[in-house]
Amino acid sequence: MTRTLSVAAALLCAGATAWAEPWPQPAPEAPFSPAFAEQTRAPAINSGITLAVQPVVRGLDHPWAVELLPDGAVLITERPGRLTYLKDGEATAVEGLPQVDAKGQGGLLDVAIARDFASSRVIFVSYAEPREGGNGTSVARMVLAPDGASVSDVQVIFRQQPTYDGDKHFGSRIVPMPDGSLIVTLGERSDTPIRDTAQEMNNHLGKLVRIMPDGKVPGDNPYLGQDGAQPEIYATGLRNVQAAALDKSGQLWTVEHGPRGGDEVNRIEPGKNYGWPVITYGIDYDGTKLNEGIAVQEGMEQPVYYWDPVIAPSGAAFYDGSMFADWQGDLIIGAMKPPGLVRLTMSDGRVTGEERFDPGIGRIRDVQVGSDGAIWVVTDEDEGGLYRLTPAQ
Repeated sequence: MTRTLSVAAALLCAGATAWAEPWPQPAPEAPFSPAFAEQTRAPAINSGITLAVQPVVRGLDHPWAVELLPDGAVLITERPGRLTYLKDGEATAVEGLPQVDAKGQGGLLDVAIARDFASSRVIFVSYAEPREGGNGTSVARMVLAPDGASVSDVQVIFRQQPTYDGDKHFGSRIVPMPDGSLIVTLGERSDTPIRDTAQEMNNHLGKLVRIMPDGKVPGDNPYLGQDGAQPEIYATGLRNVQAAALDKSGQLWTVEHGPRGGDEVNRIEPGKNYGWPVITYGIDYDGTKLNEGIAVQEGMEQPVYYWDPVIAPSGAAFYDGSMFADWQGDLIIGAMKPPGLVRLTMSDGRVTGEERFDPGIGRIRDVQVGSDGAIWVVTDEDEGGLYRLTPAQ
């Protein structure tokens, strides 16, 4: 079914521009000191680049993810449950998706393509699945029709456990790994006391899980065979990861929503515990401390970087392209509070500088880098859009 959306013809209509300036840094909201230099508030940098903002599609209902296909087509998820296929200036609503529980932060979330998509047409979606007694994050595998109008052979390959009747902290990003497996990021469902079970191994709350494209558990998962542990678990102690990306070496990184203060960048290793909710650089929304109010504990990993106040991160990509020549290897992150785009420069696994852009288009929910080096983003708004960002000439 073809949708009536505002589609910019041939991407030739340049929109507003935006530029980076050193930003005012309000006082931290949480009473913590960093564990090492530049773990937070890295030097503000200014590349001198102005962004040209090209609207591609407008009129989307809270788009959540964008995936760029090898043939130039684009897939966009919209949280109420729609998957939009865009090609040659025409937007088509994809038929045949599973039902979603679209309330609060739930709905249709991420979309990713299989590494052999060009031949298999296999895609994966994550979503808040309605279940008896509540809902939970699930992942489905399906085959996209050649014309993009429908999907077939829909199979649910993962269901987060336990089911919970809530509307927050579903995660969720899907990262196809170099070895053919999939990493799925999962929230801890936010509410007290269920969030406090994120340290328990008999559930998938606040975890990263690793599965194969058919849903089977890889034989080298770190907790496979451990008594009382869910075999899919890859890493633990995460709050609500809505950004995950591989660097050029294939190393997995996540960017996580913290509480009030304490959004985190983490370098993920299998079997490691990233601390939530035992340690955090944030406080609760009412200003009180969380648990013992500590940010460091032996046996729990420190974030590579954290923000206080937060940026509300969602969507991230390591830059690898020719348009922004000096940005090679930098981590580009969507931000929703304040709305914008955040660029982190890195060296030897540490953050060395931070640059912020405000393109003036709203809350950036997802970030992808095109084959030509352009940066593509979607904005999580009532009238959201897909935009292509390039250096202004």
